[in-house]
Amino acid sequence: MDFNLSEEQQAFQNAARAFAAGEMAPHAAEWDEKKIFPKNVIAKAGEMGFCGLYSPEDVGGTGLSRVDSSIILEELAAACTSTAAYISIHNMATWMTATWGTDTIKETWCGDLVTGQKLASYCLTEPGAGSDAGSLLTSAKKDGDNYIINGSKMFISGAGETDLLVVMVRTGAPDSGPKGISAFAIPADTDGITYGKNEDKMGWNSQPTRAISFENVRVSAEHLLGAEGEGFKIAMKGLDGGRINIASCSIGAAQACINHTQAYMKERSQFGKPLAAFQALQFKLADMVTELVAARTMVHLAAFKLDKNDADKTTYCAMAKRFATDIGFNVCNDAIQLHGGYGYIREYPIERFQRDSRVHQILEGTNEIMRMVTARRILEDGATDAIR
Repeated sequence: MDFNLSEEQQAFQNAARAFAAGEMAPHAAEWDEKKIFPKNVIAKAGEMGFCGLYSPEDVGGTGLSRVDSSIILEELAAACTSTAAYISIHNMATWMTATWGTDTIKETWCGDLVTGQKLASYCLTEPGAGSDAGSLLTSAKKDGDNYIINGSKMFISGAGETDLLVVMVRTGAPDSGPKGISAFAIPADTDGITYGKNEDKMGWNSQPTRAISFENVRVSAEHLLGAEGEGFKIAMKGLDGGRINIASCSIGAAQACINHTQAYMKERSQFGKPLAAFQALQFKLADMVTELVAARTMVHLAAFKLDKNDADKTTYCAMAKRFATDIGFNVCNDAIQLHGGYGYIREYPIERFQRDSRVHQILEGTNEIMRMVTARRILEDGATDAIR
């Protein structure tokens, strides 16, 4: 068992770190303040292979492992957590399109998606269906060789600025539950699609978040991902990876805060000596680093389980997402405390990392849902030997 990064993984890490330092970090504060969606920088990330991280090579993707992808996303998030988080969502939607799309859809879209020339949004949440995603109401009714889609989606990242929507809809009866859900890849400018206002948010300001309405939107059956009724399964498979992705973004934000805090504690003096000389503050920093290393290790373990298609991969992804996003936010919050008043003002980036990381405890399945997923599995016979 070797916990060290391979030479190839170190190369990925260094490339992502250099890109983030040069293209993202210098602009992150402005993107946050002015609500700029940096599509040009995302396209540059695509040139590096960061928009098709684990999409298969046969559609132009990089074909990396989930562990490799986690390493890269962490580095991007340490520069701009909000933008890295959107890139992670784009990767998930692109992978779903490349994995379950028809040949026509893959040929039409994947080449541009994996290079970041076109962008994708993932559309699952509805005004009345958040954690209970299986109760979604947006419908797709068969009409010859087409489907007619009606309904609405809520809190959709990138909406109004992206090119392709991966949408979960109900093709079964209203009471068909998860088995009645199907997935579609729909061009974002299709007639009948309208977008709400860009929401005013606590964080994630470098990516737009809007509601989407579908009114008699007609798409051909070629836009179906997988078969009818497979949508919920596809969504959950996507979210296994999405949970690792967003956990990696929390790790990146927390690592950036630790980097800034260590430097600040050496520079800032009170009572005639640097903050780094006070044992109470040393202990706080030590706890932050210890918890972050534990969280990163857990995320890499979950990514490894997903790469190996382990029978308990979903449980490990849920545990890692819950733990890493909680720890990530706590580390950012502690970093603010160690910076004192300076941590609370925008002259320093700490408060931005804290604001951007807070939503990670909510999306891709709330951390309460992650506990439910874990508890459901651990209460099965023999589970305490399997989950260790």
